[in-house]
Amino acid sequence: MKKFNTSPLSGMQELLPTEQVVFDKLKQQISDVYHHYGFQSIETPLIDRTEILFAKAGGDTEKQIYRVMKTAESADSADQALRFDHTVPLARYVIEHNNDLAFPFSVTQINRNFRGERAQRGRFREFYQCDADIIGRDKLPIAYDAQVIVCIYEALKAFKLPNMQVRISNRKILSGFLSALNLTEQSGTVSEIIDHIEKVPLDITREKLAKLNIDAENIEKIIKFTEINGDYITVAQKLGDILGDTTPIQEGLEELKTVFELLNAQSNLDDVIIDLMIIRGLDYYTGTVFETFITDHRDLGSISSGGRYDNLASNFSNQSYPGVGGSIGLTRLFFVLKECGLLNFDEEKKPIDICLLPLSENEFKFTMQVADQLRKQGKTIDIDFDTRKLGARMNRASKIAEGAIVIGDNEAASGTLELKDLKTGEKTTINL
Repeated sequence: MKKFNTSPLSGMQELLPTEQVVFDKLKQQISDVYHHYGFQSIETPLIDRTEILFAKAGGDTEKQIYRVMKTAESADSADQALRFDHTVPLARYVIEHNNDLAFPFSVTQINRNFRGERAQRGRFREFYQCDADIIGRDKLPIAYDAQVIVCIYEALKAFKLPNMQVRISNRKILSGFLSALNLTEQSGTVSEIIDHIEKVPLDITREKLAKLNIDAENIEKIIKFTEINGDYITVAQKLGDILGDTTPIQEGLEELKTVFELLNAQSNLDDVIIDLMIIRGLDYYTGTVFETFITDHRDLGSISSGGRYDNLASNFSNQSYPGVGGSIGLTRLFFVLKECGLLNFDEEKKPIDICLLPLSENEFKFTMQVADQLRKQGKTIDIDFDTRKLGARMNRASKIAEGAIVIGDNEAASGTLELKDLKTGEKTTINL
């Protein structure tokens, strides 16, 4: 018989049942927080037209997309592909259903996306993203930027992570800064270099900027720009020291000040700073941008991110639909937290509440009646009909269930059962 490679494809994650319990619990907790903040759930199709997905993609995204091979019976002849994020499909969704939606539209999507990038530590090709977005029609007050950040931060508390920090900035500040240096035409490339500045030595960053024919004085100004962080007063002062005149960046500074002050007014947000190094690589961001980090584990990178996008729907409609959103990359975050020992699986609930172990076929009927009653009480029940020795069956039960009930002829006759806690060994009598 031909032997097959049964390992999952590179970049695809599979979890054991005990791990899946934790993953699903975290996903549900994030969803609960999003709904608590007023976000409504939708699902956009997993497959979409490539012309839609590429509308705001650009860069390496088009190289990473999974194209769909259509069948001969396909009614739609358009090129199709798997979505690589939720944001672009959301823009299409808003245009398609705009007459049925109430704006501002607060919406959440928690589902899989696909990118054919090189698989590496914590980087997957199939992954869950937990998105929360607010879309306006014609306008969207800047206060919504703070609302999204607070919601994302609160959702991350499901992971019980120590010392989280939100770092915020505004893309208009960078645009104005580069304009003041007469580097507007090179802003895309410069932004990409800045976005990777923490991952490479400063000398490499200087070399990359020099290759763009940027003079040494402006290179040092760019480096100093990325090193600016702190509260609003500190940031505004340091920007003034570099530029002398902050007029080109005034709009971005005013928006940043508003968001910063609103975030600091939140009692449930422990630590937020302005950091001009945060610019987000995707070019559809137009204003506020943010990333969240675990301060004691900066090597993990950002654990959530997002920002404002005022022009995302411009490819689909002449109507303006400004938006702001954020995302938690659940698959990646789960992987790196597990690898670093920051998720405690031993304390997590087993997938099954109670495992029922009838001793013989004579107890099968009664056991199924017991299972029915316990399930009606909201319990998750597994029945082990195996004929192995009781010790082996109890060993199996201890791996999947919180408790076990052995059912013999005495239990079937009396209706009195003994529930054993498989962690503590404690026994409780149950009368049905």
